[in-house]
Amino acid sequence: MQVLLDLVQRHHAGQPAGIHSVCSAHPLVIEAAFETGLESGQGADGPVLIEATSNQVNQDGGYTGMTPIAFRDFVFGIADKVGFPRERILLGGDHLGPNCWQGEPAASAMAKSEVLIDQYVTAGFRKIHLDCSMSCAGDPVPLPDEVVAERAARLAVVAERAWQRAGGEAPVYIVGTEVPVPGGAHEELAELAVTTPEAAALTIAAHRAAFNAAGLEAAWPRVIGLVVQPGVEFDHHKVIDYRPEKAQVLSRFIEGEPTMVFEAHSTDYQTPGLLQALVRDHFAILKVGPGLTFALRETLWALADIETEMGMQGESGFKEVVLDVMRSEPDYWRKYYHDAGSLLFDQQYSLSDRIRYYWPHPRIQAAQAALVANLERRPAPLTLLSQYLPFHYEAVREGRVRNAPLALLKEGVARVLRQYMRACQPGAEPREQ
Repeated sequence: MQVLLDLVQRHHAGQPAGIHSVCSAHPLVIEAAFETGLESGQGADGPVLIEATSNQVNQDGGYTGMTPIAFRDFVFGIADKVGFPRERILLGGDHLGPNCWQGEPAASAMAKSEVLIDQYVTAGFRKIHLDCSMSCAGDPVPLPDEVVAERAARLAVVAERAWQRAGGEAPVYIVGTEVPVPGGAHEELAELAVTTPEAAALTIAAHRAAFNAAGLEAAWPRVIGLVVQPGVEFDHHKVIDYRPEKAQVLSRFIEGEPTMVFEAHSTDYQTPGLLQALVRDHFAILKVGPGLTFALRETLWALADIETEMGMQGESGFKEVVLDVMRSEPDYWRKYYHDAGSLLFDQQYSLSDRIRYYWPHPRIQAAQAALVANLERRPAPLTLLSQYLPFHYEAVREGRVRNAPLALLKEGVARVLRQYMRACQPGAEPREQ
C-alpha cells in the first residue's frame, strides 16, 4: 500500500496524481484493466487497483458467488493469463460494513461485518473502505456520525488484527460515504449538493476520535481517503457533471489534512476533462464500475447486430436470450425500473446498467459463446465495423486491435479505462471541460 501512501504525499506536494479503481467482477473488464496497465506510455510500471464491494463478494458468496479468497484467486488467474505481475495488483474492498445485513439488528449485522472484514484482510485486500453509515433494524435514520465512526473503528480493530496475523503490508483505510446510494441513483436527478467542508470535518473528527478511543492511534495516519459527494452522479439516462467551481471550498478543505485525499464514487460517464479536473481538485481516487460494463454491453449489442446483418446460420440470438432472462428473473432490476412504457429501453440502455448482474447467467454465457464463435469463424467485415463500432474500426485499421470478438469487447472497456489513466497522470495534456 506504499503506492497509495505515496500518492497522498505527492498530491499534497502539488502533483495532481491519481489512481482509478476498477469496481467490477466481470472477467473481460478485469482482463482489459490489466492489458491497459501493460500498455507502453500508460504508466507501464504502475499498479492496477481492483475493488470488490460487500454485496458482490462476501463470506456468503455475494451475488458473484465468490468469497474474498475466491475473488483474489479469480483476479490473480486473469493477471497470470495476460502476464500482469501480481505484485502490481492492489486489492480493495468497497463499502465494507453492515450493508448486506441492514434488515438485521445492529448486533448481528456488525458481527457478520467483523467476519467480512477479517476475510477480506486475510485474503490480501489492503485498501479497506470502512462504511457503517447505513442504519440497521431498530437504528435511527440517519445514524449519528458518532455511531457510524464507532462502528467503523470497531471494524478497523478487526482489520488490524487480521493484518498482524496474516502479515504483509499494513492496510490503508477509506472512511465516509457518498449520497445517493452506491451504483447510481434510483430516481431521476436534476442536481446534487456538494458535501460541505463542515460536514467533511465532522466525519473526520468523529472517526479520528473513534480510532483513538479504540486504541488505533498508530493506524490513523493510514486513513488516507474520505468519501464525499463532489456533485457527480448518474441516473438512468442522464449524467450530473462535475462543476469545479461548486467544489472549490471543499477542495481547499482537504489541503489541511496532510494524510488524506478525497475518494470520488460514481465518476462513471464523466468526460475526460472533468475526470482530470476531479484529480486536480484532490479527488485523487476515482471509482468506476457501471461505466465499464456499460461499454462492454454497448460492444456486445453491436456485435450481435453485426451477426444479424451478416445473416449467419446458427445465429446466437444473443440479445433475445439476455432480455428473456431479465424478464424471467427480474430481481436485479425491478426496484429500479418502474415505467412500464420504457421498461425494455431501460433494461438495455440505462446508465445504472442493471444488466451487468446477468452476464454470468448460464443461458447468457452460452449465447455469448455462440456469438463469439460465429464472429471468430467469420470476422466482421470492415464495413459493418465502421457502421456499428466506428472507434473499434479505427483501431483495427491502425493495427492496434485485432478484428476478433474478444479483442473488440476488451477494446470497448479499454477506451474508458484509458480516459481514467490519462486523468490520473500528472502533466497529462489538458482536456477541454
